[in-house]
Parts: sequence; structure tokens; C-alpha cells
Amino acid sequence: MGNGLELLRFTVHVIKGQWFSLFASFLIMAGAGATYLFGVYSKEIKSSLGYDQTTLNLLGFFKDLGANVGVLSGLIAEVTPTWFVLLVGASLNFGGYFMIWLAVTGKIAKPKVWQMCMYICIGANSQNFANTGALVTAVRNFPENRGVMLGLLKGLTGLSGAIMTQIYLAIYGNDSKSLILLIGWLPAAISVIFVYTIRDMKTVRRPNELGIFYQFLYVTIVLALFIMIMTVAEKLVSFPKAAYAGSVTVVCGLLFVPLLIAIREEKITWKEKKMKKNSGEPNSIAVVEYQTQKPIASPEEKQRSCFANIFDKPPRGDDYTILQALISTDMLILFLATLGGLGSSLTAVDNLGQIGESLGYPQKTIKTFLSLLSIWNYFGRIFSGFVSETLLTKYKFPRPLMMTLVLILSSVGHLLIAFPIPGSVYMASIIIGFSFGAQLPLLFAIISELFGLKYYSTLFNCGQLASPLGSYLLNVKLTGTMYDREAVADLSRKGLSRSAGTELTCIGTHCYRLSFVILAAVTFSGALASLILVARTREFYRGDIYMKFRDREVAAMADSGAGDVEIPPPPPTKK
Repeated sequence: MGNGLELLRFTVHVIKGQWFSLFASFLIMAGAGATYLFGVYSKEIKSSLGYDQTTLNLLGFFKDLGANVGVLSGLIAEVTPTWFVLLVGASLNFGGYFMIWLAVTGKIAKPKVWQMCMYICIGANSQNFANTGALVTAVRNFPENRGVMLGLLKGLTGLSGAIMTQIYLAIYGNDSKSLILLIGWLPAAISVIFVYTIRDMKTVRRPNELGIFYQFLYVTIVLALFIMIMTVAEKLVSFPKAAYAGSVTVVCGLLFVPLLIAIREEKITWKEKKMKKNSGEPNSIAVVEYQTQKPIASPEEKQRSCFANIFDKPPRGDDYTILQALISTDMLILFLATLGGLGSSLTAVDNLGQIGESLGYPQKTIKTFLSLLSIWNYFGRIFSGFVSETLLTKYKFPRPLMMTLVLILSSVGHLLIAFPIPGSVYMASIIIGFSFGAQLPLLFAIISELFGLKYYSTLFNCGQLASPLGSYLLNVKLTGTMYDREAVADLSRKGLSRSAGTELTCIGTHCYRLSFVILAAVTFSGALASLILVARTREFYRGDIYMKFRDREVAAMADSGAGDVEIPPPPPTKK
């Protein structure tokens, strides 16, 4: 009886612990990348509803709009608990994608275009609630490893497209319509299951904390490599459904390995707490509440307008108000870099299926391109998170400079599509996936470093507002229009005319050439904007940007009487 009660108490301790919360965030983010699968099921939408490429790209824009306009989720998170944010996200995810599935399968009357745009915008917007609920909370709980945290969790989001592809092949077979149903119910179910375990908490900082994050990283790398091997094998061999079931079993097993790591770490904390309780000694582990507390305003301050200090900005790294951050020059430069970089990358991602079709690749190979893009999206996020954190702490290498290099690399990927040679689309999928993935953790980390964590839930979502605008201008107005123009010209050259309601298809290297040359130029312009931010922030990144968190930790230890524990020193820097 005693052992059973002890096991129950330990189970409750694990579920309430910071490492189980991180594992829950791990799974939620692994299911939050449904927007990256648009290239897989967009062909089903186009053919079943009789859309042309411009209309399909309009749907892609509203997907990007929903996925990137997360200000609502940020504002809701400022005034409600995390569990409410996650529940709202789960509802939006299921509602939006379920309506799309009903439309594509003909179970409801053909919706109007504006209704389909609304459905996909609602479904995609759920991604912001997952980001705000899980990712922002994890960054606040582990602020000194924010680059690592952003890379790890956003990396899982990038990989989730490939994960869900494996799951749907095992459950539904090669049925793209059923994929829409899967991405409607699965992410929503994960959020509901873990809704109460993710929250801001006073965290116990361990000396080997970074090493634990690397253990999470190694698991995700093995997962990514396994999925890559399966993707290549599926292209060479026709797999039976049982083989896909075996593949999914391995994938799910790897996804739950971090649970074992979380239990191990919580067991260590459990034993230390019991030892201290039995010995009566004061805690030697500092429990630090990293979240910035809002100060109580004086009566005079309450009477001042919220716009009174809008131009009286604090130094970089301190907590900006939302308005101070939004009208700052640094945010404007980030907006321009994101407009060109993420806008062009999203255009390439959304059109990759049609790009493969225009160059004569079979549907199975096109899915290989999309899986490669998803996997390298993951590697880009991991690279920019872990490597940028290491370069920053050891060599004072500024994150905006890495953003510049990533955007230049992205320009090369666009040119490979504009001027294709045999096999170049494989390389373009890898380059664009990697650079697209790398941009997001860098953007979110830069925002947290320049403008503080006090209003990070909102600023985190405001930082990506340029992305849907760039997607609309570059995807709908530029790429979609040019594709349809080339497709109509092909029909004219053949002496044919387009009949109403039929699919408009362009075949040949000319279909995307001019549009992707323009995309490469726009992305390079974004790199130049990022380079300006490098010059503006060079002094800030030469300093110790995490010093205030270590000072807070020393104060917490002093208050708790844990004076016998040494704070790990900051990593050495290279002169």
C-alpha cells in the first residue's frame, strides 16, 4: 500500500514537473505543422473544386495569413491561462480542416471561394495558439537557452509534416483527402490531452540543463534521419500497408523517448527534495521565477496615457511595451527582412507540388520533394537554434548576421527552380526547406533579445505579420498570376481555349522561371535589410545579453538560503 501511494505521488510530481511540461510541448509542436502539408493536398482541392492556380494560391495566402497573424492568440495569452489558449487552438484546428475535408470529399455542397479561404485561415490560425501556448511558455521557463528551445521546438514543427505523412500513409494509404481529416483531428487531440500540463512555472535550473536539451536534440535527429530513409525507400520500393504501420511504430516510439528523459530528470528532483526534507536542510537548488513581473503603477502613472512613453524606449534587451517595440526601427527592419525572406519561402513551399508537376515529375516524386522540404525545414530550425546559440555565447556572433547568411542561401534555392537542370529540384527542396526553417527561430530569438520577455506572447506573434503580406504579394499576385498566364499561352499555342470550371495546368520550364527570378531578387533584398540590423545591433551583441537572468538567479538563491551552490559561469568568449 505504501509503495503504491509513493508511486502515485511520484506520478503526480512528474506530471506537474517542468520536464514533463517540456515533453508535452514537444508533442504539441510535433503536430503543429499542418500548414506545411498544403503542397500535398492542394492538388486534391484544385481538382475536386475546379480551381485555377491563382485561386489555389489565394487559398495558400489565406493559409499563410492564418498561420502568421497570431496577434489574437498573443493578446488572449496575456489575460487567460495557457490551458485556455491551447483549447481555443484545438477547436480552431479541428473546425477549419474538418470543413475543408467535407468540401473536398463532396459531403457538403461546393463552398464559395471566400468560404474555403475562411476555413483554411481558421485551421491554420490554430498553429499560433500552439506556438503561444507551448513554445512561448517553454522560452519563458528556460530563458537562458531560448535559442536552443526555439530551435528544438520549431524544429519539431518543421518535421511534423513528414511525421504526419508517415501516419496518414499507415492509416489511410495513399489518399490525400484523408490527410486533411488527419491534420484536423490529430493535433487537436494532442493539445486536449496535455492541456493542463503546460504553464508558466518556477523552474529548477540544473547545471546540466543544456546537456539535457542536447539529449532531446539527438532523439529528434534520429527521428529525422529515419523519416528521410523511409522517404527515399518509399520512392524506390512500393511499400505494403503493414510496412507503413511498422514505420509509424518506430516514429511514435522515438517521439516518446523524451518522456523517459523527463521521468529520469523528475526522479532526480524528487530524490533531492526528499533528501532535503528528511535532513531539514535549506534547499540548495535555486528555484527561479524567470518571468518578468509587471510592476504596480503609481497613481500618477495610471493617469498617464499608454502612448505617453511610446518614444521613450528602454535600452535594447530591456522590456519594451508592445507599442514601443512595434514602432521601433529595429522591428521595421525585421519586418522588411521577413517580408522578402519568409514571403518568398512560403511561395516556394506552397507551389512546390505544381513546380514538380510542371517539370514532368510523377506524383510520387513530388511527395518526395515535399518530404525532403519538411525534413530539411527541421534541420534548418535545429541548426539556427543550437548553432546560433553556441556562436552567440562563445564568439559573440550576432543572430542578425546568421539571418543574413540564411537569406542569401535561400536566394540560391529560388534560382535553382528558375533555371532547373536534372535533379535540381531535389537540391532546391533541401535548400529552401533548410533556409525557411532557419529563419523562424532566428526571428523569434532576435525579438526576445531586443525587446525583452515581458510582452513576448504578443511580440512573438507580431514579428511574423510581414510573412502573410509577403505571401499575398509574391504568391497570389506574382507567382499565381504568372503561372496562369503561361498556362493560357500554352493553350493558345496549341489552338485550344479553356472551358469554364476546368483545371488550368502549365507544363514546362518556363512556367515558374520569371517569377522565381523575382523571388530570388526579393530575398536578396531581405538579406541586405538584415545586414543593416547587424550594423545597428553590433554593440548590443558584444555584451552579455543573459546577465540579468543570472543576476536574478543569484538573488533567488540568496533569498532561499542556498548559498552553497555555484552558479554556472557564462561560456567563455573568443577574443
